[in-house]
Amino acid sequence: MTAPVVSAVDRLHEAHDRITEQLSRVIVGQREVIEELLISLFSRGHCLLEGVPGLAKTLLVSTLARSLDLSFSRIQFTPDLMPSDIIGTDVLEEDRATGVRQPRFLEGPLFANVVLADEINRTPPKTQAALLEAMQERQVSVGRVRHPLVDPFFVLATQNPIEQEGTYPLPEAQQDRFMFKVFVRYPTFDEEFEIARRTTGLPAEEPRPVLSAADILALQRCVREVPVSDHLVRYALAIVRQTRTGEKGVPDFVSDQLVWGAGPRAVQFLIVGAKARALLQGRVHVAAEDIRALAPPVLRHRIVVGFAAESEGVTPDAIIERIIEATPAREDELSRDPRFQTIFAS
Repeated sequence: MTAPVVSAVDRLHEAHDRITEQLSRVIVGQREVIEELLISLFSRGHCLLEGVPGLAKTLLVSTLARSLDLSFSRIQFTPDLMPSDIIGTDVLEEDRATGVRQPRFLEGPLFANVVLADEINRTPPKTQAALLEAMQERQVSVGRVRHPLVDPFFVLATQNPIEQEGTYPLPEAQQDRFMFKVFVRYPTFDEEFEIARRTTGLPAEEPRPVLSAADILALQRCVREVPVSDHLVRYALAIVRQTRTGEKGVPDFVSDQLVWGAGPRAVQFLIVGAKARALLQGRVHVAAEDIRALAPPVLRHRIVVGFAAESEGVTPDAIIERIIEATPAREDELSRDPRFQTIFAS
């Protein structure tokens, strides 16, 4: 165990409590959503948020940016939005002294630490692809010139599960770029009571910055140094590989209900996310519970439920839960099970 990781445990655990405290001044509830956003941020991933209008998705993201002392940019995706509207464009600028014209790049709203892509499924695929390229490469190309994006760079895209007419749903291959798909659900009665009480009175106190961009970059590096045992890597692989229909050892209910499974990127995100979750909770080691907790947000947008199963109300989360229940976490049980011996040998 390296010294930076040990020191990062206390720093990140303390920062987690302070960030949560700052967010609670503005946001009521949504603790699970906040936890998954922080895990994604410290893992250098991106999030796709899904929820009906009015659940404070935009407020949550902007408040998170302020509590982390990061620049924030919100892009409202519309059918007429062009790639240059989000990336930026070259303009000719004339030097008044010499009269010489030279191109100058005007940065678009992507050049911020935290970018909220609001209703990403309402813009054409060409603009969606421009955003997803920036997420993957962390740079944009205009003409033959590449422009690096700021670091840290964290994209949160929202999509509305209703009013799908006139939308451009993200293909599965593009959804795979997002580390998590996070569901923003309705508040409980007590939470909604508090929301109604707070929002109809005086404005809430503004959150204070807890971490700087340099602090976040240092903690992102520490997350990568957290050790994970070979057994837990096999455990993560066992869960992910069981989503692949037609493969040896895959349960019958998976082959009957899924038409497509998760790829290798799911395992990578599952392990690095488990490392970040362990640090946020004050641990220097990854546990099976970290992998189980993150399996739904990592896998739900990487598996495709068949039409017949979907018509019967089967959801990706229900299938993931059954896979987790069917996968032993103990090393001796996992290694002795003939089904998993087949999965690991394939």
